[in-house]
Amino acid sequence: MLLSILIPVYNERTVVERSLQQVMDAPLPTGVDRELVIVDDCSTDGTWSILEVLAAEHSSIRLFRHAINQGKGAAVRTAISKAQGDFCLIQDADLEYDPNEYPALLKPLLAGHADAVFGSRYMSGEARRVLPYWHTKINQFLTWTSNVFSNIHVTDMETCYKVFRTDLLKSIPIRSNRFGFEPEITMKCAKRQLRIYEVPISYHGRTYEEGKKIGWKDGLQALGVILKYWLIDDLYAETRRRGALINLTRTPGYINWISSLLRPHLGDTILEIGAGFGTFSGRLMGRRLRYVAAESDPLHLHALRNRFLRTPNVNVVELDPTVQAAFEPFEAGFDSAIAINVLEGLPQPETALAGLRHALKPGGLLLLLAPQGPGIFGTVDQAMGQLRRFDQRALEAQLKSAGFTVERVVQINKSGKPAWWLASKVFKRTSLSKFPLKIFDKNLWLWRPLDRVLPWHGLSMLIVARKS
Repeated sequence: MLLSILIPVYNERTVVERSLQQVMDAPLPTGVDRELVIVDDCSTDGTWSILEVLAAEHSSIRLFRHAINQGKGAAVRTAISKAQGDFCLIQDADLEYDPNEYPALLKPLLAGHADAVFGSRYMSGEARRVLPYWHTKINQFLTWTSNVFSNIHVTDMETCYKVFRTDLLKSIPIRSNRFGFEPEITMKCAKRQLRIYEVPISYHGRTYEEGKKIGWKDGLQALGVILKYWLIDDLYAETRRRGALINLTRTPGYINWISSLLRPHLGDTILEIGAGFGTFSGRLMGRRLRYVAAESDPLHLHALRNRFLRTPNVNVVELDPTVQAAFEPFEAGFDSAIAINVLEGLPQPETALAGLRHALKPGGLLLLLAPQGPGIFGTVDQAMGQLRRFDQRALEAQLKSAGFTVERVVQINKSGKPAWWLASKVFKRTSLSKFPLKIFDKNLWLWRPLDRVLPWHGLSMLIVARKS
């Protein structure tokens, strides 16, 4: 395995050589190699010349430079994009943190327990330099505030030592250029429900006279970053094919509504394709003998495995619904199959329908939720990775061709159709903002009765079809 040690550097000529030598000499677990990804943030004190000499002498160093000074967050962002390792560890170029503690930081990751590990200066580390009281209290206040808004309990949000699985770290967009990186990455890890572990570390902090750069303005910025990413779900560097699932996480009332419509039709053994983050799986798997949550997206698979790690009746599998052969292992194995907002994103939905029929027992039920209304297909659909909206009759004909008999069609969310048309066709929006979704979700008691009286079709349709 390879560990990428990400090192942002700015004006550290007095300590950078000794600091990097410690990083190169630090012990690593057996079988782990290292690369040093160093980003000089336009140093002006001669640091760059020292780094060039070190990079020429050591093949493990990969050196990059910003043309203008942008801040620690920007340097870390550049380093992340250049990292080639299995894990990424963030290391400042000063002497405040001890590289000899790398094995302890990596242990939960190598054991498969963690996705991210934070080194805590406030747990029982080997040693911690005594620093000004109010500096410590401000750090602890920021950590407390972050915990309140992220609903996780870490003891040191502002720690430099953070280690991640590289594939996950690269999938998280980093927007902060300065020291706002720490609260931003913490909030996003919490919202992504990554498995975060903490380990105690030593801390040899510097005073401002010795070169410490963070100040009170950065503390205020950290508060702003915490509030910003509490309100904003900027969780994926690339959101295509995940937009609909991200939106669903904002509407628990809607999820419960759809789940209540699905439950009466479910048997003891269930296959759900396109299970996403487990939004519906977690509500439908209770008291079932076997629930298979299938996904093809690596990040969704990771989220599912984390969520159902200790749920014995749930099995998470990798399954590409565009490949009919992927369904072969499940021949006639399930009483029910579920596809929620899946078919509209597939180039050939008939392939998935044939695979689902293959997986169902004779007489088994397919529960299908799909967006409706080709005439309102627009920019929001496209931004969410949807290729189409279905016509009810056309989809029923497609189900019949695939070997299903449609037993019931339920129109869903008629009241939302005009708003969707305005957003997609008139205002050309590419996303749905959090506030309108919250308003919609909190007022389902009003919208649901309207589905029985409004004369047009719903924004979505729930189809119950039986294997012929």
